[in-house]
Amino acid sequence: MVNIPRLVVAAPSSGSGKTTVATGLMAAFAARGLAVSGHKVGPDYIDPGFHTLATGRPGRNLDAYMCGPELIAPLFAHGAQGCGLAVVEGVMGLYDGASGLGELASTAHVAKLLRAPVVLVVDASSQSRSVAALVHGFASWDAEVRIGGVILNKVGSDRHEALLREALEESGVPVLGALRRAEGVSVPSRHLGLVPVAERRSDAVAAVAAMAGRVAEGCDLEGLLALARSAPVLPPGGVWDAGAAVAGGVPLPAPSRNRGSAPDPAPQTPEGLGGTAAGLGGTAARPVVAVAGGAAFTFSYAENTELLAAAGADVVSFDPLRDEALPLGTRGVVIGGGFPEVYAPELSANEALRKAVAALAFSGAPVAAECAGLLYLARSLDGLPMCGVLDADARMTKRLTLGYRDAVALTDNVLAPAGARMRGHEFHRTVIEPGAGDEPAWGMHRPERRVEGFVRGNVHASYLHTHWAASPGTAARFVERCRG
Repeated sequence: MVNIPRLVVAAPSSGSGKTTVATGLMAAFAARGLAVSGHKVGPDYIDPGFHTLATGRPGRNLDAYMCGPELIAPLFAHGAQGCGLAVVEGVMGLYDGASGLGELASTAHVAKLLRAPVVLVVDASSQSRSVAALVHGFASWDAEVRIGGVILNKVGSDRHEALLREALEESGVPVLGALRRAEGVSVPSRHLGLVPVAERRSDAVAAVAAMAGRVAEGCDLEGLLALARSAPVLPPGGVWDAGAAVAGGVPLPAPSRNRGSAPDPAPQTPEGLGGTAAGLGGTAARPVVAVAGGAAFTFSYAENTELLAAAGADVVSFDPLRDEALPLGTRGVVIGGGFPEVYAPELSANEALRKAVAALAFSGAPVAAECAGLLYLARSLDGLPMCGVLDADARMTKRLTLGYRDAVALTDNVLAPAGARMRGHEFHRTVIEPGAGDEPAWGMHRPERRVEGFVRGNVHASYLHTHWAASPGTAARFVERCRG
């Protein structure tokens, strides 16, 4: 049995202060010498960067849509191993889930899957006694969700705080903190949300320290820790392990269906996703897989890299902004998401690396690119030369493309065989023209039907972000292609 003290930090809506409170709690408890693990509900890449800064451990995502509800507790236990506290930051409002699919992938759903108490962060800036009605409504909406306390945010004065506390005495939900309105603890934002830690590390360190100080001063840390320790043992399911996932080759169940949902992806067989780990170790050389990083490519899930290593690869990072060559012996490249549009001039100016990536791709080596990686492989981005692997041009737009996607592989490729079904998400303000190649990567089935992405030899490039823990054979298949 696995028993990890844990809290879920939620709110009635976005903008209430979840990131400030969750990150501040992580940093404040870590400063006390407690080993703390940070987690984020949903597909967000940026908040986990701040969690990593606050805890010194990789920030982890818990996405019940992409990975399936059955994997949430095992992934959580994997990320929180050896910790005295785990803090899970929610997404949007507490009960907001995947569009049209009920509670699926909501903060409440994840809290129930983890049997974790919830701390509700309430923006109290424009209310007094009404806060009790708000909290009562959220606490009584779903009997399976245990709201164990409230943290009042943006409190205006001592008098305002007294009125709020008096009102909440009638709700039966204890107040575990009150944070005053304050400047200097916000994190700069731009077109896709917060600016990632990697782009402004010194400022991010200062922001996290300010969050920790503010939370430590305004919150009942002992009460919050006691609430976290009141969480029962985790549901059965064990601890996720990348090696076991790859070696076993056992597909995980698709996310549970809710009324009105789209059909679940068909189960993926080990054979269909590259087979088991047989032949991945032994005397075979471990191929070097270069994974893009640095300020321009900050979007990645830690489990993807762990799976590549478990599948037999030597994973080495490189920075397309600074490195003029790929790591020595590179046999495959993975380029995840990020902000290449912000760094297009610098990426374009690094002609030596652009040519190296193109040469590797044209040699037949496996290349997997998601979103930002897709743009980097294009012929141009906002008129500036990129790698030229794809006969396509990309540009910034004002339109945000955001949401979960159900997809099927239309072409046999380095990540999946034709017909394999995957769940993922899109998150960008760019377009690429054409939007798909002669051999498209995916056929999208949610929310609309369309084709998307490019397969060219052993190159797979698409806007779709995927979480490989849902299909560990993806990493095995990619590494096998690198050996070939």
